[in-house]
Amino acid sequence: MSLTSPWRADFPGILALAAEGQTYLDSAATAQKPQAVLDALLGYLASGVANVHRAQHLPGERATRAFEATRSKAAQWLNAASSDEIIFTRGSTESLNLLAYGLEHLLQPGEQIVISALEHHANLLPWQQLAKRRNLELVVLPLDHTGSIDLQQAARLIGPRTRLLAVSQLSNVLGRWQPLAELLALARAQGAFSVVDGAQGAVHGRHDLQALGCDFYVCSSHKLYGPDGVGLLYGRREALGKLQHWQFGGEMVLDADYQSARFRPAPLGFEAGTPAISAVIALGAALDWLNGLDHTAVAHHEAALHAELLAGLQSRNGVRLLGEPQLALASFCVNGVHNADLAHLLSEQGIAVRAGHHCAMPLMKSLGLSGAIRVSLGLYNDSEDLRRFFSALDNALELLQ
Repeated sequence: MSLTSPWRADFPGILALAAEGQTYLDSAATAQKPQAVLDALLGYLASGVANVHRAQHLPGERATRAFEATRSKAAQWLNAASSDEIIFTRGSTESLNLLAYGLEHLLQPGEQIVISALEHHANLLPWQQLAKRRNLELVVLPLDHTGSIDLQQAARLIGPRTRLLAVSQLSNVLGRWQPLAELLALARAQGAFSVVDGAQGAVHGRHDLQALGCDFYVCSSHKLYGPDGVGLLYGRREALGKLQHWQFGGEMVLDADYQSARFRPAPLGFEAGTPAISAVIALGAALDWLNGLDHTAVAHHEAALHAELLAGLQSRNGVRLLGEPQLALASFCVNGVHNADLAHLLSEQGIAVRAGHHCAMPLMKSLGLSGAIRVSLGLYNDSEDLRRFFSALDNALELLQ
């Protein structure tokens, strides 16, 4: 049965791309925006902008109220205990860098930071560089053949010297949910901090962070159908209280003189300078729009479309899937065909997919690959998008194989 997306008409960008013959299958990199987000951006920018948390005047009060409303919506979206547990950043990458600097003073030489072999660069490089600065050991958890973190190996490698565990919720290359409950329990047993990279996971389903029990969780607005330039950093109140400030200036200051200063606690203490006000307000509109959807219908549509994608790839000679993807995306290579050549021919036929290392170069090296093609789905995609993709893929492989 052909799948149609009931939400497709809400996305002017998807319709505009389709009108020029483009099929967008790269939502894991960034998602198109619903009209509600565009309306919120224009509404704020066209009605009189003002800075937040600084002014007594009406425009400033109005902007601050809208800005803080998004913090409350984000707390509700993630089921945080309080909106004070939500810090706005520029995205997942900045959130992870904030944590790497903010927790640095708590880590001693010889202690361990544990990540996994599937991490993209944003959840690898900040910890790698922290390990170098503090003479720490960076431990990499191996994967099993499906693309999941190997729990038996994790139980062996997470030990008394582990001070921090940082892992992805949903791999941006392998498309598998990771066994967070078990991994977080291992970290908790050692008294280690836990960081969950939800850049991909936050897009697919609602996640109860109090139930999950991690110390920190990060995600980005632009993958969650919101504007770019803004991200969310959730931290348990107790964990946030241990962070050291890392950027300085603006309303994060509580009191200052020429020789010393005192700083606010989270969240404002970690939002130095003027934040991305319009983007934060429009993120609130994206969360409102998402809240208004039938989540069961969305989950069913995404699962059915993903199954259609996998079936199509598996039916073609020479196509090799990376791992066993469960949701949202599939990465693959073709025997005897370079991913860049294939991507070029797909692009010439109006198919927008990702090719290369997907910001996960160590993972690609461990798989013995220079890169792969990734097809990633948004809730606006449908069977017709996949039909065009497979038709273009067949044309390309006929030339290349």
